[in-house]
Amino acid sequence: MPSHALKRPTLLTLCACVLVAQSMVAAINLLIPELMSSSLHPSHTEILWTVDAYVIAFAGLLVPAGALGDRYGRKGALLAGLALFAAGAGTSALASGPAVLIAGRGLSGAGAALITPATMSILLHLSAPEHRARTMAAWTLAIGLGGAMGNLGGGLVGQYLSWRALFAAMVPLAAFLALAVAVTTPRTDRSAHSNLDPLGTLLLTAGLVTVLFGIIEGPTYGWTSPRILGSFAAGALLTALFTAHALRSPTPLFDPRVFASARLRSSALGTATGFFGLFSLFYVNSQYLQGVKGFGAALTGVAIMPLTVGMALVPKFAARWASRPRPVVGAGLTLIGTGLLGASTVDVSTPYWAYTCWLLVISAGTGLSMPALTLGVVTSLPPHQAGLGSGLGTTARETGAALGVAVTGTVLSSHRGLSDGMGPALRTVALVVLAATAVVVAGYGGGTGARAVAPTDERVLSRSARS
Repeated sequence: MPSHALKRPTLLTLCACVLVAQSMVAAINLLIPELMSSSLHPSHTEILWTVDAYVIAFAGLLVPAGALGDRYGRKGALLAGLALFAAGAGTSALASGPAVLIAGRGLSGAGAALITPATMSILLHLSAPEHRARTMAAWTLAIGLGGAMGNLGGGLVGQYLSWRALFAAMVPLAAFLALAVAVTTPRTDRSAHSNLDPLGTLLLTAGLVTVLFGIIEGPTYGWTSPRILGSFAAGALLTALFTAHALRSPTPLFDPRVFASARLRSSALGTATGFFGLFSLFYVNSQYLQGVKGFGAALTGVAIMPLTVGMALVPKFAARWASRPRPVVGAGLTLIGTGLLGASTVDVSTPYWAYTCWLLVISAGTGLSMPALTLGVVTSLPPHQAGLGSGLGTTARETGAALGVAVTGTVLSSHRGLSDGMGPALRTVALVVLAATAVVVAGYGGGTGARAVAPTDERVLSRSARS
């Protein structure tokens, strides 16, 4: 299959897949009030796990899922992911108790972990080199739209339908997408050089899941509680064990020395930083619009839609500057931080149009920076590891999102209510975003375009490339 065989129906189908997978991260948040009053009678902890099980499974399995697609077939991994996603959604829709609902959410998250890297990897393999920046802009737009559409769908379902309707709707939708993938998407060459490394996969996945648990549950149990400190310590130990194993193994999941690349480190940090800010906004948005402004659930979902404007329009221009990622990424992340600072000034008397202006600033920053950051991660690895690179980038994205929610929730919990805490929370997140932006820009150095692998990097990656 030639590298420039990407057709519009394939692009639209793959972007739709990743949009649906991402939407289920956010949609559940607007259903929490209905779930709490439902016949399942979930406890506060069970509600948290209903929200978090998807994210933990999604982010924790991304790296091995990407490697699995590289090794055994990206189209097959995508179809398997859609099947798991549908099975999990069906399980959640029919849940007779909180435990079954949580299990269904985790199963759907595992499906999303297969879907996301497979879609990006297929797109990279089918796109001509000169079109990859534009293709990545479309893919990252789908990610951003997924968050906004999740808020919209969750709000509409929460106000007019049963919470079960959201999960039930995902089953035929996933089946339709699977059919579209089967018809429109060609198979790409498998990589004989990609390695699954069962022990390494187990160590890395366990480490990521443990760290994510600590991040997500930190605001609930306290950051200095034995449970959270133990989670971080265990995560650090497991990650260290993975690193030691990978450095000794002749066929590692991936060689940790890929992070010697400043471009890869900066792109991963920038991706995490952008979603750190974006999901902090998602976390307070529904509470502000419903609790402070008095909007209904459906109107709240609609009210976040201006956030999609910049994501849809700006990447078309950003793709023209793909050869200059440093200023593009710096400007985009700075806009996100600035928009969050502006949003931190809103209160009950702020007109909605003024709040919308700050949403548009954040949206423009996201649309400007994310395509370049995504391309920076995946082009830092050899082409045969495109799925793995996508997994690394999306892991950074989901980890940043989890941190944004956790930090925002922690700051809010130290104040009397949302009205008092929203401003300090968003200012804290904005300052972190701006500080991290400086580090990201410095890491990009003075170079211009993205490169696949420089000669010095090839030596670092050589062990990963051997079968």
